[in-house]
Amino acid sequence: MIVELNMSNFAIIDNLKINFTRGFNVLTGETGAGKSIIVEGISMILGGRASKDLIKSGKSKATIEGLFYLEEPKKINILLNDFGIDMDPNNYLLISREIHANGPSISRLNGRTVTLAMLNSITPYLVDIHGQHEHQSLLNTDNHIKLIDSFGDEDLRDLIRDISYKYKILNEEKRKLERLSLNNIERDREIDLLKYQLDEIIEANLSEWDEEGILNEYTKMSNIKAISYNLAEVANILNTSNYNYISVLDSINKAIARINEIKNLDNHLLEFNTTLNDINFQLQDLSRDMMHYIESLELNQDRLNLLEEKINQINSLKKKYGNTIDDILVYKESIENRLNILINMEKEIEKSNKKIAAIEKDLAEDCSKLTNIRKKLGEKLEVLITKELKDLNMNNVVFKVKYDKLNYFALNGWDKIEFLISTNRGEDLKPLSKIVSGGEMSRIMLAFKSILADVDNIPCLIFDEIDTGISGRTAQIVGEKIKMISKNHQIISISHLPQIAALADTHFLIKKEIIKNQTVTKVKKLSYNERIDELARLLGGVDLTDTTRLHAKEMLDMSKSLKS
Repeated sequence: MIVELNMSNFAIIDNLKINFTRGFNVLTGETGAGKSIIVEGISMILGGRASKDLIKSGKSKATIEGLFYLEEPKKINILLNDFGIDMDPNNYLLISREIHANGPSISRLNGRTVTLAMLNSITPYLVDIHGQHEHQSLLNTDNHIKLIDSFGDEDLRDLIRDISYKYKILNEEKRKLERLSLNNIERDREIDLLKYQLDEIIEANLSEWDEEGILNEYTKMSNIKAISYNLAEVANILNTSNYNYISVLDSINKAIARINEIKNLDNHLLEFNTTLNDINFQLQDLSRDMMHYIESLELNQDRLNLLEEKINQINSLKKKYGNTIDDILVYKESIENRLNILINMEKEIEKSNKKIAAIEKDLAEDCSKLTNIRKKLGEKLEVLITKELKDLNMNNVVFKVKYDKLNYFALNGWDKIEFLISTNRGEDLKPLSKIVSGGEMSRIMLAFKSILADVDNIPCLIFDEIDTGISGRTAQIVGEKIKMISKNHQIISISHLPQIAALADTHFLIKKEIIKNQTVTKVKKLSYNERIDELARLLGGVDLTDTTRLHAKEMLDMSKSLKS
């Protein structure tokens, strides 16, 4: 239940504090006083959309804070533990929202900053708000199946989750089948293209070729004349003497001869001699190797042509299939796999069709089971709603749940459910959307809320002018029904009807005041005599008479019998 609500700088509210009580709390006041703003503030701390337009003019932020007492804290404490939020030992939960004019809104649970998603995972267990717009949600047949399912147990929810999962798998397999089921012309065209590409890559025989080795051999082969000429020049320099110059080896030998004449005169000369001899031997080996290499060089034009062809082939493949040979080979593997699928398309299609058939069979069994469960829940709902509506002075009402089977699977099965109603004897059953009476719609919604409150075990219900379109005896009956619900749930109701307000355990008056040329909303918990005046205003308008006060007092006193 909501213990305390604090609001500051919110719309026309400056600072406001309300201490709600157990049982039935009613908020009354003139139109535009700010009653619905209070409900909007509660909606905000429950995770509703935070609009910067709601910040009081001239202020930088608005703050809304709600203190809740958890009579059954187990489920919420589990969520708090998952979020790493400390649990209050006295079972209180503090929720706050800050709306900043120049920044994002901030949400807190027990002082810990949380995301809006975290907040919204907890608040559905705290409060259910019924506003006037919810009449429209009841008219939407898409919501009827949700209402039926809300009466189910965990087994039903598990079954729906299984159906949802299988439905997604089914759609994935159908999309796969669509991709497989290309028309023959498209498939043949793709097969021809892939075969051409594969043959081209296979013909190149890339796995047996070393690209670097090919390039090196081609460079050598294409420059064999330059290599031979220059090596011959080097060999001549090393080992050939003529009348123009002495070879390097001859010069080295002369140097060795001079060293030999003096090598015994100084130990260092022996080292020089050894080094010169080593150089001499190395140069002789080098000269012989060069001559042998020159003799081995031979221009093989066929081999050169082959290498050039292979290089051109590799470069051509690179332009089409990858930047490197490895890339081309990876692409080859991918088209082999795709080609295999296309060639074996019929087998793949058959395999996919069998899988789809198996999933659809399982889904059909699950959906049939779900339909049977829903029909039983519908029968139960028909009895409960009929009883509630008769309690609400709709004595001739007939309420039925209509079931149709869709010709396709959906996330929540194959059922199409619609609520039908006849509010007067002799009238045919009609969809709820055909009801034109606002008073009837209000009572139908109240009937659903009273039943669902017990099913969902929601501790607090908020009714924002649920009494729309009713008056007189019907208003009294609606008030008594709300009063009955308040025995097991905290009720916060905004009302314009004295018949309903008189039945409240706690009565708050919402009014506007002008303070320093600014309109602000104030709230006051009314005493017994103050309640009489407010009920008289609701009965007779602004001008209070002794008669309206007397009538109001009688209504208030009579309500005590219902409270006891």
